Amino acid sequence: MSLQPADPKEVRTAARETEGHQLSQLAGASGDAASALQNAVGVVFGEEGPLARAADTFRPREGQTRMAQAVARVVGGGGVLVAEAATGVGKTFAYLVPALLSGERVLLSTATKTLQDQLYGRDLPAVARALGLPVRMALLKGRGSYLCLHRLESAPQALGSHERGAQHTLAKIERWAQSTRTGDLAEMPGLHENSPVIPLVTSTRENCLGADCPKWRACHVNLARREAMAADVVVINHHLFFADLAIRESGMAELLPTVRVVIFDEAHQLNETGIQFLGIHLGTAQLLDFSRDLLAVGLQQARGLADWSVLSSGVEMAARDLRMVFGPSRASSRLRWVEAVPEGLDPGEWQQALVRLGQALVQAAEALDTVSEMAPDFVRLRERAMLLGERVARFAGDCEPGSVRWVDVGSQLRLIESPLDIADVVRTRLLGTPGEREAAETAEAAPEEAANARAWVFVSATLGDDERLSWFTGPCGLGDAEVLRVGSPFDYERQAALYVPRQIVKPNDPAHGVQVARLAGEAAERLGGRTMILTTTLRALRTIGDQLAERFDGSGIEVLVQGQLPKRVLMDRFRAANEPGQAGAVLVASASFWEGVDLPGDTLQLVVIDKLPFPPPGDPLVEARCRRIEGEGRSAFSDYSIPEAAVALKQGAGRLIRRETDTGLLMICDTRLTSMGYGKRLLAALPPMRRLANEAEFQEALQDLVQPVDGIS
Repeated sequence: MSLQPADPKEVRTAARETEGHQLSQLAGASGDAASALQNAVGVVFGEEGPLARAADTFRPREGQTRMAQAVARVVGGGGVLVAEAATGVGKTFAYLVPALLSGERVLLSTATKTLQDQLYGRDLPAVARALGLPVRMALLKGRGSYLCLHRLESAPQALGSHERGAQHTLAKIERWAQSTRTGDLAEMPGLHENSPVIPLVTSTRENCLGADCPKWRACHVNLARREAMAADVVVINHHLFFADLAIRESGMAELLPTVRVVIFDEAHQLNETGIQFLGIHLGTAQLLDFSRDLLAVGLQQARGLADWSVLSSGVEMAARDLRMVFGPSRASSRLRWVEAVPEGLDPGEWQQALVRLGQALVQAAEALDTVSEMAPDFVRLRERAMLLGERVARFAGDCEPGSVRWVDVGSQLRLIESPLDIADVVRTRLLGTPGEREAAETAEAAPEEAANARAWVFVSATLGDDERLSWFTGPCGLGDAEVLRVGSPFDYERQAALYVPRQIVKPNDPAHGVQVARLAGEAAERLGGRTMILTTTLRALRTIGDQLAERFDGSGIEVLVQGQLPKRVLMDRFRAANEPGQAGAVLVASASFWEGVDLPGDTLQLVVIDKLPFPPPGDPLVEARCRRIEGEGRSAFSDYSIPEAAVALKQGAGRLIRRETDTGLLMICDTRLTSMGYGKRLLAALPPMRRLANEAEFQEALQDLVQPVDGIS
């Protein structure tokens, strides 16, 4: 018998699995589970550990190891940890390693579906491979991310024959439906995330037929949930977490009780995400969707038994009339709703519009009741009509105490009533469940019971500007949580500099945007692009974008402005234009670009912030939060506005330095940062960059960035 030489790859795999088994045994050693897990984590992050062997670029970092040890302590013994880990710490691996080594079922929630895909497709598999651990992973998104096979059949009827572009998209979806395994629309090439076809081929809680659906067994949502129930690690997003928590629907509501470890990454978005789902919403988009479904299902399954066209158009016209009460040309905005009627509306017109809408929904519900035994679709449509009618009645009455109302007005209309924060929900429905209380009460008397207590970990790069991270822990009801702050390993003094132009006009001066564009344009011209301007308002976005487009017209430097293209496309264009040998690009953006943008290396070397990002004073939610703080005898400016600005400023500044080798400049075009007393607090929130005292020093720093590029060319 001859022995064949072993496959080196198989040998390495077997070795990793053996080591992973040893590590998991160490993590689960008898005695203090938390200490055992911390010991195993220390091995993994050591200089000779599996992470160092798996990646040549890995280097032990004190901050990363310290955070991982803290997560291990909470995962092993239960409790609540809030960890702020600055850019460069490596927070993802710092929570994944102890989570996987614990052997517990783990729920990971992140801020967006894009980050969710990254965590599931890249980071989780990488850590599992490095540790040599066999881990069953599942990705779970909300209903709107999955193709609904039942609604796909009725989509052509709902679409109509005149929408050619939408028909072409629908045909592509129908072909893709034949081959997809997951039904996740994010996997379909060329499908725009804002396509009007998506609502026609996906379900919502309101229109899903549940077990009565003829496609129930093949349902992509159910298949995803079944995979999640069988997995060791389930990756979700904050929207799904709160949506299911709010409605106590099967899915997350079933999954949450079966896991002991819950980790929220990008936790700074939790509060704003949570209040979206914990309040009451009524929008014209919902009403028009119902109207369309009513017509399509009625004509398809009960033609002639009711005048579906009249009923459908009745709801549609009532919804459009409600929108028109606010005027035909009103720009996208939020309107206060402190009294019985939204700000600036005629009470009579408002009440009449609500009455007409309520009557149209009642008529639809009565017609649906007569055919409800014919098909499950009619039962669910009637439930939707009743639910929408209840919301109309709710908004015709008074706002609930402790909540705030407002109206989002644009091409569509949304009526919203929400809590001011998620603190009560977190305390009572998450941390305050009976099982948690019992575990906490018995933990001291019986240490082994502590291992059964649920572990909650909240992680982000930006969670506040004080030691207790009150900006995050207060609104999220986590005042008693363990708090950890881990600073960045970057050498900001060497890698970056901060410049505040002295001669620029005040932010409220009409010439401010033009001057910001001039300063940014001059610097971008020297750098050959590689510049991102972050604005605090859409008006500034347009002004600066227009000024720069005019300045660089015909120069070769491309000016990219948020709103021109989808975010992902803008980022790809910016990267490509700023590669060596290219003419360069400038990106002008607002809102979502202040965070979640990763442009390492020479791609981005100048970040310009137009002014200090204080919360908008006219926003109804901001006003309500300020009123509550003032009612408690505190300062709304000091306790709300400054922390909000500090966190946003830190997020924006965080776009600049992404790696140990990056260099760049941050220019904040707001003299209040250096002239007002509160400026010191905001400066303290920024990374410890060196300060540039004047324009000459700024020009010299620019030249230092230009020099290496000149050397290449």
